[in-house]
Amino acid sequence: MASDFAFPDIASKAAKATTDLETEKMEINMGPSHPSTHGVLQLKLELDGETVTKCDPVIGYLHRGDEKIAENMTYNQFVPYTDRLDYLAPLANNVAYAMAVEKLANLTVPDRCESIRALICELARISSHLLGMGVYAMDTGAMSVFLYTFEEREKLYKLFEELTGARFTTSYTRIGGLARDMPEGWTDRVLQFCEGVLPVVDETDKLLTRNRIFIDRTEGIGVISQEDAIAYGLTGPNLRATGVTMDLRKDAPYLGYEKYDFEVPVGTKGDSYDRYLVRLEEIRQSVHLVRQIIEQMPGGLWYADEAKKIFAPQKDKVLTNMEELIQNFMIVTEGPQMPAGEVYFEAENPKGSLGFYIVSKGGGIPYRMKIRSPSFCALSILPKMALGCMIADLSPILGSLDFVMGECDR
Repeated sequence: MASDFAFPDIASKAAKATTDLETEKMEINMGPSHPSTHGVLQLKLELDGETVTKCDPVIGYLHRGDEKIAENMTYNQFVPYTDRLDYLAPLANNVAYAMAVEKLANLTVPDRCESIRALICELARISSHLLGMGVYAMDTGAMSVFLYTFEEREKLYKLFEELTGARFTTSYTRIGGLARDMPEGWTDRVLQFCEGVLPVVDETDKLLTRNRIFIDRTEGIGVISQEDAIAYGLTGPNLRATGVTMDLRKDAPYLGYEKYDFEVPVGTKGDSYDRYLVRLEEIRQSVHLVRQIIEQMPGGLWYADEAKKIFAPQKDKVLTNMEELIQNFMIVTEGPQMPAGEVYFEAENPKGSLGFYIVSKGGGIPYRMKIRSPSFCALSILPKMALGCMIADLSPILGSLDFVMGECDR
């Protein structure tokens, strides 16, 4: 039997009562000793329940004053300090710094030197992205991916040790050249590594790209628009994930990148998921580049022989010839002599554009130096990205930005 009696809308009344409640927000610290903050990063969070209403990144715990240190030592002496910037890609840091000083000196290095530099930069990109993706997967709960990618990175470190004599802080590049030529058979072992790393990348693709949990934790999380990415100075994969096709290797070619065939992966949404996809494809493109560089590797010197006052002479000549001994003494004690002027050079590093601005008044020591670090810019947009997300979303957001505090604090 039909009735005109209507029950009260209990659900709507409960919802109204909830909205009328005045909740007290909570302030908590995440880091600087928290595994999800990827090092010494502190996040001052304001939470409404589990929703982030304010996020203030606090940096400086790793600050070493690299820029001021550079102004108190010769150009050559600063090379090892560049290893400590993005310490996950020290070979690429060395190259960017050396090229900035060479631009100041108006010095051109031989083709073989350029090719070796391009080769080690791409290997550094592969190494950095392998670790970045592995840690990012671990941030979202996928432990196996980290084990796979870390094993491949270990193989690269053995190759780096063969080339430079060191695994981590390589200091391989010199102003005007390289510390030494490639050892015999080294490129064959690099090609062998390339054959082995691609199946691991494909396996990572299978484990993560269609993984329901990974997609739920990353898709639509930490979205960055193209306008915001440009306004905040983002570069590298974080910028390209928004759909901006900007890559210095294409737009301002250096190290002969214009001779090689490769694509620049871009995203469409600018979320954490797209940032993962961009880095995944960048590894494949870097492997493609490595093969081309080795195939086209020219002969000749790996240093600029005409740069007598900049590049230190070979050790055997220093021990046998007076002229080279004096030359080495002057470079070590006074530094490579540079003309007065100011230059800026930036390279496409794994985490974005790493730039060096150098002011010289002449002599062997820079008057001023400023380092443009991509991780610093990446963290600057975090307060906007984190606003309105859940506290559990912060871990995949931080992992997707793939920053390193060494170059952020510098």
